[in-house]
Amino acid sequence: MEIKRDLYLNKIVSFMWDGQVKVITGIRRCGKSYLLRRIFRNYLVSQGTPEDRILSYELDLARDIRFRNPLELAKTVRERVERSPDPFYLFVDEIQMSDDVPNPYNPDGRKITFYDALNDLNSIPNLDVYVTGSNSRMLSGDILTEFRGRSDEIRVRPLSFREYYAAVGGDREEAFENYAFFGGMPLILSRPNDTAKMDYLKSLFSEVYLKDIVERKKVKREDVLSAALDLLCSSVGSLTNPSNIAGALNSRQKRAGEDIVASNTVASYIGHLSDAYLFEECRRYDVKGKRYFDYPNKYYCVDPGLRNARIGFRQQEMTHITENIVYNDLRVRGCEVDIGIVYGTERNKSGHPVRAPREIDFIAARGGKRTYVQSAYAIETEEKSRAETRPLGLTGDSFGKIIVRRDIRKRWYDNGGILNVGLVDFLLDETLV
Repeated sequence: MEIKRDLYLNKIVSFMWDGQVKVITGIRRCGKSYLLRRIFRNYLVSQGTPEDRILSYELDLARDIRFRNPLELAKTVRERVERSPDPFYLFVDEIQMSDDVPNPYNPDGRKITFYDALNDLNSIPNLDVYVTGSNSRMLSGDILTEFRGRSDEIRVRPLSFREYYAAVGGDREEAFENYAFFGGMPLILSRPNDTAKMDYLKSLFSEVYLKDIVERKKVKREDVLSAALDLLCSSVGSLTNPSNIAGALNSRQKRAGEDIVASNTVASYIGHLSDAYLFEECRRYDVKGKRYFDYPNKYYCVDPGLRNARIGFRQQEMTHITENIVYNDLRVRGCEVDIGIVYGTERNKSGHPVRAPREIDFIAARGGKRTYVQSAYAIETEEKSRAETRPLGLTGDSFGKIIVRRDIRKRWYDNGGILNVGLVDFLLDETLV
């Protein structure tokens, strides 16, 4: 089955020959290697690039194991490229497999890393450098620090529903139900049945993601990391903070004394999960006050199938799952996303007017444009309708406003100019935000 990833291909093409190292990052198994070694390679060949001008090294394979030594990699590539005036492309896949080696000129000094090798190779004028890496060694903070401003990061995510539906076709509603349950990890499409899909997703957590984090971050309390992960998966779309999670862990597991989980430990572990691209924090923003709140915030899982797998495919609260899917889709579209807070007036029990906060699910900002988005699984009553539209009317500006709903098929505007659009329709129409 051919999976098209035109969004990411276009990003790579736009960065060609810009003098930077192109670093393709993202959660493991989301299709980074496929994007580089198949989709982009095919593009280069279709544009007339000879196959022998594309130098490709897969560091997870035995045949390329000697190139895990960054000095060996740099030496081999230089000897090949500097003999010719022709343009070359370098692909290094699974760069996290590279080893740190002693500096031959200063054995007691800082070790040589793949960052050193790639920065060196990037200085060759007729070489364009592309690498992929998994979370254990290629987290975004490392990239920005080690490449010292000489890299373009291309963040790859699991399949969006648009990409998923383009691959599977068929009935849109049935496709969405499968997507909401199993998510968009690319290999899901090749699994023969539901049991195989579930087993694959569960194994990603137990055999890949958690092991990477524990190894790289030297996590001492694996039980706390695992429990915090379970709570985040159970509470997507709900406001929380490290203190609340620590309190819940201590209460549920009846921890006491030295076994008590501290909130700073939970905060650190949530940071590890975010660095590994498993979760993203969505902060609350005061629309009129133009400031961020410290806590509480929300956390969304990078893929609904992974979230479902972690909690054993239970807790299928479609309100939270669809909200997570809408958030992910806005991020795929290149938006910066916040939770909007606006204030209205209510009367307290004594009848006095008081200032009351109202929440807008998402403020999606891109290129100077802002769109307010409410995710409402269903609006069955007039009271529910008012609850969804009231915050949008309090923004005090004329930016676009959308309510994304699962209970309608045709889109329409209400008297306040708010677009009501079906969830599947929204996910398939990339022009709406």
